[in-house]
Amino acid sequence: MNIYVTRRIPEAGLQMLEKAFGKFEMNPDDRVLTREELLEKVKGRDGFIPLLTDKIDDEVMEAAGPQCKIISNYAVGYNNIDVAAASKRKIMVTNTPGVLTDTTADMAIAFMFAVARRMAESDVYMRSGQFQGWGPMLLLGQEMTRKTLGIVGAGRIGENVAIKMAKGFGMKILYTDLSGNEFLEKEVGAQKVTLEQLCQESDYISIHVTYSQATHHLIDEKMLNCMRPSTILVNTSRGPVIDEVALVKTLKEGKIFGAGLDVFEDEPAMKPGLAECKNTVIVPHLGSATIETRSKMAEIAAQNLINALQGRTPEFLVNKEAFSL
Repeated sequence: MNIYVTRRIPEAGLQMLEKAFGKFEMNPDDRVLTREELLEKVKGRDGFIPLLTDKIDDEVMEAAGPQCKIISNYAVGYNNIDVAAASKRKIMVTNTPGVLTDTTADMAIAFMFAVARRMAESDVYMRSGQFQGWGPMLLLGQEMTRKTLGIVGAGRIGENVAIKMAKGFGMKILYTDLSGNEFLEKEVGAQKVTLEQLCQESDYISIHVTYSQATHHLIDEKMLNCMRPSTILVNTSRGPVIDEVALVKTLKEGKIFGAGLDVFEDEPAMKPGLAECKNTVIVPHLGSATIETRSKMAEIAAQNLINALQGRTPEFLVNKEAFSL
């Protein structure tokens, strides 16, 4: 089989591909392919494994050719792929769900701690030699125990964060979601509220929605203005869910206490001024960046591709309807 991997993934997945097919081709450089490179590299492939950073549209599928059977996305999300175009061409699209729940939830919680206790600021303060001794007003932060946590999107990850923080730190849980989460309500007494009420009443806000037209700039200037000066905002979902320009303005004016950001609106770039906001913890999209999770993602992506090319239906087929006729 003629297979391509658009960027190096953990060895566990590569070993599976080698065992199944003997050989395959992979981008040798640790970088995103240019558009021209991507179009050239997918030509004649029976299947390929892209990343979220690869835009896979009808043009790419046309370049791959009619023999292409599967696009096995190395990601839980698949908004980088034109699924409708793939379905029309009878190309399977798969993803790697279920592996990020604990890892991303833990990252969101880590952001809460880091921003609340001003860890990034304190690290710079120490390393730059500014520390001259203990003082009662030095780098004061916020407490977490028995505060109110607002969960925007109570799916698997949001639910995981809520339960850990409610049971571990006695936090009151508010949440917004397209549908109710009866389990969360029963387990920790969570209350479903409007987004505006959540922004007004939460000490911590953690975002866990998928990205779509409906969630673009869900947290806009209006919602940011609803928050308290003590509020801490965390985003481990998708960058464009927050109006980043409005967020920079809010942070600079001190209208909220701070923000923890794993994702950005124009990723990998940040909006002007964000890097200068000291009341932030900003990291380069590391929500799933543990050895265990990234390796499991590689295994699932590889198995999806192997199953499709060996005549079996992949377990995590996104466009099932295109193959159930």
